[in-house]
Amino acid sequence: MPPETSADIAREERRSGLRTIRRVWPYLWPDGQVWVKRRVVIALGLLLMAKLIAVGTPILYKRAVDSLSGEVPDLMLGAVGLTIAYGLARLMTVGFQQARDGVFARVGQRALRQLALETFTHIHRLSLRYHISRKTGGLSRIIERGVKGVEFLLRFLLFSVGPLIIELTLVAVVLFFLFDVWYLAVVVLTIALYVWFTFKVTEWRVRLRRTMNQQDTDANQKAIDSLLNFETVKYFGAEAREAARYDAAMKGYERAAVKTATSLAMLNFGQSLLITTGLVIVMVMAAMGVQNGSLTVGDFVMVNAYMIQITMPLNFLGTVYREIRQSLVDMGEMFDLLDSPRDVTDKPGAPAIAVAGGVVVFDDVRFGYDPERPILKGVSLEVGAGQNVALVGPSGSGKSTIGRLLFRFYDVGGGAIRIDGQDLRDVTQDSLHGAIGVVPQDTVLFNDTIRYNIAYGRDGATEDEIVAAAQAAQIHGFIESLPEGYDTQVGERGLKLSGGEKQRVGIARTLLKNPPILLLDEATSALDTETEAEIQTALKRAGEGRTVITIAHRLSTIADADRIVVLENGEVVEEGTHEALLARGGRYAQLWARQQADRDAA
Repeated sequence: MPPETSADIAREERRSGLRTIRRVWPYLWPDGQVWVKRRVVIALGLLLMAKLIAVGTPILYKRAVDSLSGEVPDLMLGAVGLTIAYGLARLMTVGFQQARDGVFARVGQRALRQLALETFTHIHRLSLRYHISRKTGGLSRIIERGVKGVEFLLRFLLFSVGPLIIELTLVAVVLFFLFDVWYLAVVVLTIALYVWFTFKVTEWRVRLRRTMNQQDTDANQKAIDSLLNFETVKYFGAEAREAARYDAAMKGYERAAVKTATSLAMLNFGQSLLITTGLVIVMVMAAMGVQNGSLTVGDFVMVNAYMIQITMPLNFLGTVYREIRQSLVDMGEMFDLLDSPRDVTDKPGAPAIAVAGGVVVFDDVRFGYDPERPILKGVSLEVGAGQNVALVGPSGSGKSTIGRLLFRFYDVGGGAIRIDGQDLRDVTQDSLHGAIGVVPQDTVLFNDTIRYNIAYGRDGATEDEIVAAAQAAQIHGFIESLPEGYDTQVGERGLKLSGGEKQRVGIARTLLKNPPILLLDEATSALDTETEAEIQTALKRAGEGRTVITIAHRLSTIADADRIVVLENGEVVEEGTHEALLARGGRYAQLWARQQADRDAA
């Protein structure tokens, strides 16, 4: 396949830009939203009024100058009246522009809010596979830039490029009819060269800006990654290493930013050279006209006013064009994110799951994160209603993968998982997630109060229900001992609490959720022995009357399970009660003996 040329890249960027504009248009002109369309029409009407007055203003200026010079006396308004009219015209121009912005503000903010919500919702609905392959810092940067790009594009596309074209057209018409075709020719040629130069240099600057954005994203990713792993950085005394890593990323950003700034200086000088040359040529022509008597001093002033009037918006053309292009790039990245397919989707018309007893069946389940590397190789097991079944085995045996498949973070590659006879692929994900409570190995909390984190288990929970859940999780007493009680802030990811305290909060919010099926994913493996024993008591209470699947590393924590399933290399090698498996002297007995020996040695 031949390498892409710059023309191919430019063509693809144009297609991407048109796609982005098509995606944004419904937010600007939505079906069934009459008030939005009305505001857009009013804003455009105000814009047109502002431009008509702006183009007529220099004519008042000319008549005032001619009246003052005595060349062409104005018998209606006089020099003072014309000066006042000139001032009112300028004021009205600004007034219409501000009214336009005020009318359009609600339209722009509505579009921004809707796109932000759509993107945020879509990201939450993407699969776990997507999230573990992306970096949070880069993802947040894409959303931030894309959402800002929406407002910028709507505002500048409508109120900068459009008005500029209208104003240039009106000025060209005035010059043609009030002067002659040579004035028009010089202005048109000047503008054409100016636009050509601006677009060419800006295309180059867009590529530089894209590189700068990539460096910015990379630096931001490294900064967020480092801050999220604050404790790890401290453990290894790696502050200087992290600073050097961040500085290396910022060094790349610095180089790109310097190139961007240098190219901007080149663009500004070239624009100034072209527009000043055109201005001087037109003014020389007008001056010669005044000298030979074909023009008045007022005409000279009017030509100057028109040239300055078109120069001001043209000065921003490079910036506007670059920002529109950059907005299209940023929004294109965001729309690419919105177009990212969801690996796990509900079937059309899928019903909510109906859990009666909570029987969980794994029927010849096969799965691999990579098709070339299967993890589960035909796992079959049944968890009866109200039973506590433990999954054990060495690392890499597929224990946690079973938990992720049960919650339907992924779809099975073969076989089926059923709850009360219902295939998980045939029911809605929301109802499935509502039926399963998960207590993970590392409970991650929101940077909010203890009350908020417990109440997260069920939206709209009352204070009494929150307290009851905390009591059941054996953490109410600890919370009450805190100076701020349930209003205590837990810090980023719950770092102000100990591991055992975080786990109890996690258990409390799961109890508040009150699911019929409970998944304990190595919920105590990261805790000390004493804390583990306390948490185990809370977990036993949490499991009463529920179907419980426990994924365990420490075999002592699941010795009283109704049934223990031993996994190895993605297959079930043994299952039975603790006593029966020990008596069999198989794989479970080996794992038990090894852990007992390690504990005795410790």
